[in-house]
Amino acid sequence: MSPTPLRPGVYAPTMTFFDANEELDTSAIRRHAVRLAKAGLVGLVTMGSNGEAVHLTRQERMTVTRETRDALDGAGFSNVPVIAGASEQSIRGTIELCKEVAQAGGEYALVVPPSYYRAAMGNDETLYEFFTAVADGSPVPLILYNYPGAVAGIDMDSDLIIRISAHPNIVGTKFTCANTGKLTRVARALGAVTPASPLAPAQKPAPTVAKPDAKHPYVAFGGIADFSLQTLVSGGSAILAGGANVIPRLCVRIFNLWSEGKLAEAMEAQQQLSAADWVLTKAAIPGTKSAIQSYYGYGGFPRRPLGRLSETQAQGVADQIKDAMEVERSLPDIA
Repeated sequence: MSPTPLRPGVYAPTMTFFDANEELDTSAIRRHAVRLAKAGLVGLVTMGSNGEAVHLTRQERMTVTRETRDALDGAGFSNVPVIAGASEQSIRGTIELCKEVAQAGGEYALVVPPSYYRAAMGNDETLYEFFTAVADGSPVPLILYNYPGAVAGIDMDSDLIIRISAHPNIVGTKFTCANTGKLTRVARALGAVTPASPLAPAQKPAPTVAKPDAKHPYVAFGGIADFSLQTLVSGGSAILAGGANVIPRLCVRIFNLWSEGKLAEAMEAQQQLSAADWVLTKAAIPGTKSAIQSYYGYGGFPRRPLGRLSETQAQGVADQIKDAMEVERSLPDIA
């Protein structure tokens, strides 16, 4: 079966929730997925860096993806695709994870470069071989994940991303490098799908890179909430940002204002989002979970060895994002 198409819009790399004994809290995982879909998100990512994939067993990873997919389907959101992180250090191991993504109901795999042997692997030819070989063997399409902070500083440039992405089973890139120039070059070369907007060029230039037998339009994801509007201005397709776990409606508002040609209002919303997202970024996964707990009544703690916020720290996070949350609560669900 063909995967659900990736649409322009807002996506979230979802958190993985645990009970007091650090076992998977599937009820919270399901509740969270449905809440985000109701807020207007058009896709979810399980087992990304926000999902603490490195702390989960392979069986647990499959469970999270399966429960997320089942919850969305049960709530009437079968049109919301589930992307799952699937990164190993070897080609063979990454292909196995991609197969497990498919078995669990995931429709796309998000893959970072291998980095453990940084000196041997951090070169264009090795990375090209890695991604194209994984794409050859994966039953689901791949999305490249350019996140230097998580892979020993490996930062794929636009030339390499474009070259790798000529593969027909590679359908997008998540730019957590926050490099809008790179995003612009890749999006233009590959003819990335873009949201309709009066502010966008009337006619898109033709792609400069042919993708033989490609079945899906290319998607260029801005990977941090901090540059959501900048992603769209730069010719990007979608926003895939951890801040959307906490303030999804505000993220969607930026996307919608851009689509409606309301640039000044979109800039104001981006300022509100960036102020709150910086608080969440500094507090990292523990702080994001504490914000969800403070404002939505679930969230809990990360799995150790990630630390836990004290009550004072958690209240500090909640207080610092209060202005953005007031905007968030004033906005209606989309679905």
